[in-house]
Amino acid sequence: MEINMQGYISAAITMLAIFGQAAAAQPESYPVKPVRVVVPYAAGGSNDVVSRAITPALSEAWKQSIIVDNRAGAGSLIGTEIVVRSQPDGYTLLATSGALAINVSLYRLSFDPLKDLASVAFMAQMPYVLAVHPSVPVKSTRELINYAKANPGKLSFASAGTATSTHLTGQMFKSMAKVDLLHVPYKGGGPALNAIISNEVQVVFNVVSGTLPHVRSGRLRALAVSSAKRADAAPELPTISESGVPGFDVVSGYTMYAPAGTPRNIVNRINAGINHALQQPDVKERFLTLGVTPIISTPETLTTYLKSEIARWGKIIRELKLKPV
Repeated sequence: MEINMQGYISAAITMLAIFGQAAAAQPESYPVKPVRVVVPYAAGGSNDVVSRAITPALSEAWKQSIIVDNRAGAGSLIGTEIVVRSQPDGYTLLATSGALAINVSLYRLSFDPLKDLASVAFMAQMPYVLAVHPSVPVKSTRELINYAKANPGKLSFASAGTATSTHLTGQMFKSMAKVDLLHVPYKGGGPALNAIISNEVQVVFNVVSGTLPHVRSGRLRALAVSSAKRADAAPELPTISESGVPGFDVVSGYTMYAPAGTPRNIVNRINAGINHALQQPDVKERFLTLGVTPIISTPETLTTYLKSEIARWGKIIRELKLKPV
């Protein structure tokens, strides 16, 4: 779900000014040592890239090292549990995305993200691209829907794995567009892209940063983006919502959390630091290159977003009858 941030942006900018005045009035005690940012995914993925784009600006502002620690595995649970069990002192943070909300309905978790994590900041969001193999005789979302209805069961779509955000986005598209697409799960977004490029499958939903290079090389044909608004990285692409599926709105959100119990003044300090980093020209330029939109936010914004995403994905998981494991 794309976040309308206008009200939150003005509030966050006011917060930045307040924190800046406080910093001028008295020395800050946080941070006094390196900060570890746990990314519960492999290096090189979109979560990792977004996190590493902002950490240099944070490090410069805080005069401390920021260590990005990739702890992939178990659908992001390994890295998430490391943070949940860490000391709530602001020195171990979690940089994650949609799996946090999805996993609530998919796994019997040892923690509750709404109770055991403290919301810190929204960092960015990035839409998915709906793309097809060039052999599919369609050039728009509407044509894809019509083709799928005329050829039920003929088209398949790739995902990064069962119950991943790309799988559930495809299922949402199937339900809202009322089309029959066979789901084929792969072990990650990279293998899913390789599968559609080689025409093992015909349709994919994948993040902008990973998909557009293949579109521009002619190996894939992009039809639309999944967000409510067009993407700055590809403004020529219409949204799925304006192309025949009204109300369709899915983005990959990149967010930061701390262990529950982290003092609010430290949470606010980290939030202000992230918001400051997101406004730096080099970070903005890097995000534009990646197709990522920076999001200025408050901790409360993130909590509201997480609650809504848990409810939304939980509904789809129940509809698919996916059992918690």
